[in-house]
Amino acid sequence: MKLFNNIKLILLHIALAIVIYLVPILSNIYLLGILVFFLRTIFIVPKKEKAIQVLLGCGYLIGAEVFIRMTGGSILYEASKYFVILFCVLGMILTRISISSFIYLIYIMLLIPGIFITGFNLSESTVLRKAIAFNLSGPLCLGIVAIFCYKRTIKYIDFQKLLYYIALPVISTTVYLFLYNPNVREVITGTGSNFDTSGGFGPNQVATVLGLGMFVFTVRFFKRSDSITYKGINLFLLCLIAYRGIITFSRGGIIVALIMIGFFLLFYFKKSTIKNKKRVSFLLTFFIITSFAVWTISSIETKGFIDKRYSNEDALGREKQDISTGRSDLISFELNTFIANPIFGVGVGKTKELRFEATGLEAASHNEISRILSEHGFFGFFAFCILFITPIFYRLQERSNIFFYSCFLFWFLTINHSAMRIAAPAFIYGLALLKITYEKPPLHRKRVISKS
Repeated sequence: MKLFNNIKLILLHIALAIVIYLVPILSNIYLLGILVFFLRTIFIVPKKEKAIQVLLGCGYLIGAEVFIRMTGGSILYEASKYFVILFCVLGMILTRISISSFIYLIYIMLLIPGIFITGFNLSESTVLRKAIAFNLSGPLCLGIVAIFCYKRTIKYIDFQKLLYYIALPVISTTVYLFLYNPNVREVITGTGSNFDTSGGFGPNQVATVLGLGMFVFTVRFFKRSDSITYKGINLFLLCLIAYRGIITFSRGGIIVALIMIGFFLLFYFKKSTIKNKKRVSFLLTFFIITSFAVWTISSIETKGFIDKRYSNEDALGREKQDISTGRSDLISFELNTFIANPIFGVGVGKTKELRFEATGLEAASHNEISRILSEHGFFGFFAFCILFITPIFYRLQERSNIFFYSCFLFWFLTINHSAMRIAAPAFIYGLALLKITYEKPPLHRKRVISKS
């Protein structure tokens, strides 16, 4: 029955991709449907289930965000972040939160001075509302998620369900990419990030969410309880997602996914029994062979350009001097801006304007660390310290979460190559703050029959 239900959900999300590809306007209805469905569920379930329903709603939203954006379904561009915030605020009202989570309230308050600095330095090109919405919706979303998740207890089986909810819309994204660009060879002409293989959307964001899907289906492949049939389905979906992720030619999301997978397998293996370690070792061998097969197919389909991309070479095979594709200069500008304005920074959204005035270049570094320093000064520095140090200290006390390093590193590495343009790093950061409980099998004792 469980296998049948999972197959139905997978087929539903495949059908969803096909329908929205044929009738794009339905993407708006899909987004509203997600909101209505999960709001209703959060309110009607018993109190003890409200927290997990909030997490499921947020997880599904962050999995669907890129798919909805690429199909034109966002009523507001940052709608997914706003809805995640809404779900978590409802969760705070309807359930208990840890008193210790006030540290993240301080983090949010440290971002406020930057708004006033922007207000005091308005230029003709500055639209305050847009500057705040675009640059602070991600950090605010992270703060709200962290307050809701900090030291919250969740069952391992519920965490697995949460991961699955994240992955289901990624299936739709993958199917849509095959429909949008069925013939890869026709659109590959170089080693740069490719919008055609990314559904006409930002390759960086697409690769990030596909990388997250790779991680989830890897976790599901290594699960103990799944049948051979379901393992095969998970591996097949993993291969499809990995292939489409690789051919976006955006390396960040894929490399981060591999690091997440590596840390998950390390801690999963350490926590396993001797019998389970043998099973994991066998599956790992099969997993590595399959991974090489996916890469080989990707290389053939891209005429070898993908090999050059990951070797940091151009289309002619010459090594590129800057592996960051110019972002190091942008980061350097932001750090220099911080040095010049160390206390309050230059204000929310102002770095991009200053860069354009100084260089004539309208580009973003996609690095959240250098951005928060340049725009918020020392307030931003202390805010980032809270984000980085709090989970580490919590980990020293609570080691139950085997996904901690995978989630924490996803957040940290993603904000260094893709900033917080999507809600995924904000929500996945929150998952690193959860306490996971593992159900132990009941202990059966033999009845001792006394002889009279």
